[in-house]
Order: sequence, then C-alpha cells, then structure tokens
Amino acid sequence: MASNVNPTVRRRRLGQELRRLRELKGMTAEEVAERLLVSQSKISRLENGRRSISQRDVRDLCGVYEVEDHRIVDSLMQMAKDSRQQGWWHSFGDIPYSVYIGLETDAASLRVYDPQVVPGLLQTRGYAESLINGALPETTPSDIDKRVQVRMRRQERIQAPDNPLRLWTVLDEAALRRTVGGRGIMREQLEHLVEQSQLPHVTVQVIPFEMGAHPGLNGQYAILEFPDAADSSVVYIEGVTSDLYLEKANDVQKYSVMYEHLRAQALNVDQSRQFISEIAKEYAR
Repeated sequence: MASNVNPTVRRRRLGQELRRLRELKGMTAEEVAERLLVSQSKISRLENGRRSISQRDVRDLCGVYEVEDHRIVDSLMQMAKDSRQQGWWHSFGDIPYSVYIGLETDAASLRVYDPQVVPGLLQTRGYAESLINGALPETTPSDIDKRVQVRMRRQERIQAPDNPLRLWTVLDEAALRRTVGGRGIMREQLEHLVEQSQLPHVTVQVIPFEMGAHPGLNGQYAILEFPDAADSSVVYIEGVTSDLYLEKANDVQKYSVMYEHLRAQALNVDQSRQFISEIAKEYAR
C-alpha cells in the first residue's frame, strides 16, 4: 500500500494533523520550537508540508503535545515513513517545482489561468522544448530534455482512462499569438489545443484582446482541488526563484472568485475552439 502513497500529499496531511495537535495543546509554533531547541521556521515548514519529516520529529512533537494514545502516535509515525518515499518525478533528479508536481499528481481538478503561454499539461513536445529553451537560456540541453520528459509524463493525468484530471484552462489571446518555436510548431500546438479541448474533462476558454482589462492581468496562477475533503485546496503561483502556495480558505476563495470572473469574461467553449482554430490557420499561411 505504501508504494502508492503520494509523498507530497502525505506530508500535507501529516502537517495538518500536527498543527491540529499543537492547537489543541494551546501552544504556538514558537513555544514548540523553544521546547525542542529548533527554529520556528522548521515547525512551520513541517506543518505546511513543505519539508520532509522524520519519525523522530513526529515522536518528539507527540511528546511535547502529550499524545498518550499509542495508536495515534503509530499512525503518525507511519505517515512520516510513507512521506519520505519518492514520487515518480524524483527519478528525473532535482526538479525545482517537485512540490507542485506532487500536488498535481494527486489533484482531482485543476483550474489554470495563463496570460503568456499554453499551460504545460496541454503543450506539445516541440512547443515545450522551444519554450523552455527560450525562457531558460542558460539551461543545458540535457536539463531541457529532462524538463520536457517530466512535462510529458505529467500529461498522463489528462489521458488516464480512469479518473482523469479535470482541467479548466483560461488563456489570454497573447498565449496564442506569441510565436514559440516558429510558425510550424505554433500551428501544431494550437491544433493540439483544439483537439484536447474536445475531451469531456478538459475545458479551454480564451480571453481575446478586445475584452480589455480583466482580473487576470495580475498574472498566472492555478487552483488545485483534491478528492479527499481533508486536503484543502491550494493556489499555486509560479516564481522565478521560488513558488508560492496559498492554502488559507480566504486566499483560495479570493482566487476562486477571480477565476469565475475570468470564465465569465472569456469566450465560451465553442467560440474559444473556433477562435483558436482560426489563429492556427494563420500560422499555416
């Protein structure tokens, strides 16, 4: 059973439970850190699931929280053990956004807005190679190939015969007009986008330039939702040197409302498909 455990999600669940135990004890993260002679940031990282947690960490925290039920302690210790296993993406080496991949792998649905490029889950290999090469000019050919392989592997969630990822994408027209890799690659990419949009679990909408200002002008983001009610939704914002993960209910709600405005202002599904098809024809000329 442990081999099927997603380590990223297991760390999140374990962190949430440890936070709950701390709050039940009425202690702050700073007080716990002082008791264990560690930094407050370590306690915070353990609770938000961003840091690998050892069984010793769990044992020490349960001691501080005076957890007397051995079944609870044993369960948390097993979660810590499972969370240290490696996901499929670790076989590709050091991936900067591995936390996100872990979340995406376990998500039930994903809402994405991108003002500049086609989202990774809907990219062709040629488009992905050209995009990574242009966006990261100092990346070696081997690293580019590794990133492309990871991107193609992630797309298996879209093609999964059982319980595929439900994907809703809103794109700005700029993502369709930006010529990544040449006209041939762009035509292939847009035709692929139209094809993927016909899958029952994939929705693609476009916001044309003529719509003017809209809520998405603040930048790209994604909202991940999970099948287990115990796993809170996450807003993911990609950065250059670090990424941002928002899990507070108020933050997720604000981004969700903003996404609803984007969907309302975008062309509907049929109009968007036609819009993309027309631009693809322009690249063929």
